Amino acid sequence: MRNKINFLASGVLTCGPYTYLVRMALLSLLMLSVSRVGLMLWQYERVFATNKWVEVALQGIRADLILIGLWLIIPVLCAPILAQKRWQNYWFTGTYIWSLTGLVAMLFIELSTPAFLLQFDTRPNRLFIEYLRYPKEVLSTLWHGFRFAFVGGIVLTGLLGYIAHRSLRLQTAHLACWTPTKTLLTWPLVLLLVFMGIRSTTDHRPANPAFFAITGDAMVNSLVINSGYSVLYALYSMKHEARSSEIYGKLPHEKMLHHSLGWPWLEAYEFNDPDYPTLHYQKAARTRDKLLNLVIVLQESMGATYVKSLGGVNATPELEKLAGEGIWFERLYATGTRSVRGIEAVVAGYLPTPAQSVVKLSNSQGNFTTLASILKSAGYQTQFIYGGEAHFDNMRGFFTSNGFMDIVDSSRIQNPVFVGSWGASDEDLFNSAHHEFESLHKTGKPFFSLVFTSSNHEPFEFPDNRISLFESPKNTAKNAVKYADWAMGRFFDNAKKSSYWQDTVFLIVADHDNRVYGNNLVPVEKFQIPGLILGADIKAARLSTLSSQIDLAPTLLSLIGVSSCNPLVGRDLASDSSSPGRATLQFEDYFALMEPDKVIILKPDETAIVARYDESKKTLQIIGDASVAEKEKALAHVQLPSYLYRERRYTNRIDCPLFNNQAIK
Repeated sequence: MRNKINFLASGVLTCGPYTYLVRMALLSLLMLSVSRVGLMLWQYERVFATNKWVEVALQGIRADLILIGLWLIIPVLCAPILAQKRWQNYWFTGTYIWSLTGLVAMLFIELSTPAFLLQFDTRPNRLFIEYLRYPKEVLSTLWHGFRFAFVGGIVLTGLLGYIAHRSLRLQTAHLACWTPTKTLLTWPLVLLLVFMGIRSTTDHRPANPAFFAITGDAMVNSLVINSGYSVLYALYSMKHEARSSEIYGKLPHEKMLHHSLGWPWLEAYEFNDPDYPTLHYQKAARTRDKLLNLVIVLQESMGATYVKSLGGVNATPELEKLAGEGIWFERLYATGTRSVRGIEAVVAGYLPTPAQSVVKLSNSQGNFTTLASILKSAGYQTQFIYGGEAHFDNMRGFFTSNGFMDIVDSSRIQNPVFVGSWGASDEDLFNSAHHEFESLHKTGKPFFSLVFTSSNHEPFEFPDNRISLFESPKNTAKNAVKYADWAMGRFFDNAKKSSYWQDTVFLIVADHDNRVYGNNLVPVEKFQIPGLILGADIKAARLSTLSSQIDLAPTLLSLIGVSSCNPLVGRDLASDSSSPGRATLQFEDYFALMEPDKVIILKPDETAIVARYDESKKTLQIIGDASVAEKEKALAHVQLPSYLYRERRYTNRIDCPLFNNQAIK
């Protein structure tokens, strides 16, 4: 036995100053491979359906080498200076701590992956980072909704971290630095090997997550890479938010505007200000002696999945009853998969990008167009009502900087009957909203209010004895949706009896669906959401044209009688509801321009494909590569919002000095 130990020790000594780094690399490669195989076996139906399970496993090793190389690069760069015999105790202590830290960090995030995958159908990504900014809400959600996984993950990380320590650590007698000459001569080779591992290809561009998109299933593609690399790449991408759309390619300015403003419903407008290329005068389709109030009920995660008439389960009976009383959207699509993405689309009419939502970005924290900023200029009282804490996702900062005069959140909801992880229940929210509307209406001035629900959010907490449960146990998405629907229905029963009903247009719309996932490259079916406009003198109608969340803001302005000079590029459906529509979908790093006959998908490696979406079967069939014209058309729609944000060109004006005020011909 002693001879075997001496033999192994002598083998370790050949690694000299890189001993701990080499051991860490081997242990990391083993751990990441085991994690990937485990995830593949767990998701075997979708993995094996791609017929590329071997390629997923082998290409995963390349992705693992990228992460390992990124962790090794700093100590390797320091080796020629610090890896000297006179400092070897400090060197080996430092490289041991560095190596163990890397191992434990990789272990922790891999152990976090199954729960994240269940919720978001992908490995940890930028959402993993963004949620860390809100520890109170996140810890409460983890404790109430994922307690076993949360505690088990911490315990398992500690246990496996200890095993990693025992596997990594060596006795001092087995550690020795090389001579300065040997270290200097071998260092270029070691550095080259690490660099090659990080770059992972001899192509013009180094490998990135898109390089490993080898199947038509986005979730399976995420299994190819590891979670540590996924999060690090998200951090890197967030540093380049202003030019985020360039991952798809670039278009000249003129082409971008030609394609993005070339829709039939925009041809009636004049775009005459070169400094603000989307600014135009929008004349309201309905002329009113008295401007109407506007209320938007933004429903958390209430996608078409839960609406029977849209092909989902029967979890929204109150919404279905209301559908016959107003304009019901049969083919409305969200722009993204998060609440802030829904907010920027519904409230600001803003196209999505692969960057964070403008709700969070610095250039949009002032002088950025929203319905509130437009209506405030028209003399409206503007308000945001939320059952939780309005600072979450920077909503308070974005809203107060862009036209919202009053914020009502959990601190102003009096005597709530139920408070969960995300704040007061939806019935408390709607009770407060009803009282606010009655008070605002008495002032005689028109008002705009955005009401944002939260009960349908993990861990799905709501009061007992309100609904007959859709399923057991209680705290599930379907039950939470049914409760949210019940609370909303109760609110509208009260609103119809109120003094403000006849003077108010209401929009009910979801921010996104719950758990947007699927075995399509872009799960188009999970982007469909319900939308309903009712109240005042709105007539019942079914709108079957393809529509997007960004179409709602200009439509609402037109219905309440407000003409304005604004940069909104959505379609005013009150003026044009017959043109073939379009929708824009941002899913992870993929951007899709959806038209009635095709879906153009931009990939982050600057390629594009065309697919056909069957709305009845909810299937996406990839046809082939997109033509140059198709790619440019889609690229224009993701490049435009990036340009408008970067150059601060998304703003409205009280007057339109360059327009003839007869832009609608």
